[in-house]
Amino acid sequence: MGIPISQMWTVAAYILKQRMAGRKRYPLVLMLEPLYRCNLACAGCGKIQYPAHILKRNLTPEECFKAAEECGAPMVSIPGGEPLLHPQIGEIAAGLVQRRKYVYLCTNALLLKEKIRLFRPSKFLTINVHLDGQREHHDLSVCRKGGYDRAVEGIKEATKNGFRVTTNTTLFDGADPASVRAFFDEMMDLGVEGMTISPGYSYVKAPDQQHFLGRAATRRLFHMILSNRKRRWRFNQSPLFLEFLMGLRGYACTPWGMPSYGLFGWQKPCYLLQDGYVKTFAELMEQTDWHSYGTESGNPKCANCMVHSGYEASAVNHTFGSLSGLWHTVRASFFSRGYRSGSAAKALAEETSRRSALVQIETEPSNREAARV
Repeated sequence: MGIPISQMWTVAAYILKQRMAGRKRYPLVLMLEPLYRCNLACAGCGKIQYPAHILKRNLTPEECFKAAEECGAPMVSIPGGEPLLHPQIGEIAAGLVQRRKYVYLCTNALLLKEKIRLFRPSKFLTINVHLDGQREHHDLSVCRKGGYDRAVEGIKEATKNGFRVTTNTTLFDGADPASVRAFFDEMMDLGVEGMTISPGYSYVKAPDQQHFLGRAATRRLFHMILSNRKRRWRFNQSPLFLEFLMGLRGYACTPWGMPSYGLFGWQKPCYLLQDGYVKTFAELMEQTDWHSYGTESGNPKCANCMVHSGYEASAVNHTFGSLSGLWHTVRASFFSRGYRSGSAAKALAEETSRRSALVQIETEPSNREAARV
């Protein structure tokens, strides 16, 4: 299991408290963006396309702490931008840990080896490293050769120093399921605590608009990747959310489950969409027309979304909101038998064969050219 019992208990107690108070909408994870600048320019990212004067700005530690207290969620994820570029990121992480928030510091790890000294190991702090697959695929995804190797160096340094380390992987159309499965083995060999995985979201501002997955393609891809899984693979996320990605269950979106706070305030309605900003968390919850979002709403911006920031909160609420949800989670965690599936194995073999044939076709001309020489 990739999530510590103490963290699961904290989340469960929080959800029960919200339900006992009669709250239908409440946050689980604060998406805290203390800056937007980054030292990468990934083709599928829609978070860093801002003018220079915006990219130079940072939230102060005090603004970060206020947002965490105002929101009240038990977990805080710090994406960006690249958080390690923030001059006070050590102070921000320490302050959130002091407030007993479970913090996920999301980083591409290019600077992790040299900046790990800014942090202290804690059960409340997880270094969450962005890796989109094996070396060649990751470097192509982040548009930087050597990015994978630098990230692996950072992971090794963090684990050596006693930090909790997880990975986060975003998959797009064209992802090789066999390669992703091999990547899981590589991460387990590195000793990471667990892995998180999600399909990409089609950000309007993303430079590459051609490789985002539709819902049917997402289910097919994740069915091949996550069926017949190895016992050694550990995932640091809800097993029911993984079943959702595989097409084994359905959920409605919970856009308020992971609210986003950044340089412009509280972002409406969620981490992925930018339909305006408000000054307070209370305004976000009270003034947002939540019925206008999610696949079931008919909103075209939500049509193909199956991203964790909208649906993992739904799965977690299902787990701790009912006995049946708890039983389904226990069954998925301990009695799933690796999600054995003959159809998934056949689809994976066919996909691997198809890719092998394409590689042969592409290399044949060069082989013929070499034969002439």
